[in-house]
Amino acid sequence: MDTDGKLIWEMIQYYDRDPKRVGHFLKVYGYAKAIGEAEALSPQLQQILETAAIVHDIGIRASLKKHKSSAGPYQEREGPPLAKAMLEKLKYPPELIGRVCYLVGHHHTYTNISGLDYQILVEADFLVNMEEDGMELDAIRSIGEKIFCTDRGKAILRELYLKEERKNGSRGSKKTSE
Repeated sequence: MDTDGKLIWEMIQYYDRDPKRVGHFLKVYGYAKAIGEAEALSPQLQQILETAAIVHDIGIRASLKKHKSSAGPYQEREGPPLAKAMLEKLKYPPELIGRVCYLVGHHHTYTNISGLDYQILVEADFLVNMEEDGMELDAIRSIGEKIFCTDRGKAILRELYLKEERKNGSRGSKKTSE
């Protein structure tokens, strides 16, 4: 089993029969992987990004337990020590662990985004949250304008949420009955 596969298995066990949370991090991982590869990240930065995508929400359970909330600041506070322990257990290199913990501790902070790995993680998380939270088109458009910077992230955003708007100026496409 590869490193990502081992970490994914650890996170599945960590979430203890919570398919929604597992599905969320797997979707974020998929988008992060695709955007990172399209942006031609170095292999080291790609690994940091993919690892961070897998564990980015590891602080939710502790946040809910300690603070009765999964709000971003609580996740950012509670997540890094949990991510560090899990990554050390799986023998990840210390320099990777340090950066991943930084990303986990900042993935809900949208100012002063430093590094392409951080930028892509934020974009990937937003792409998933837009769907899971049922965001309105105006909010999606605003987030796209304010947050999205990578070419592939912007392309995915347009393809998923703004395609019809781009084509003919109408509101975003909605699926009709199938």
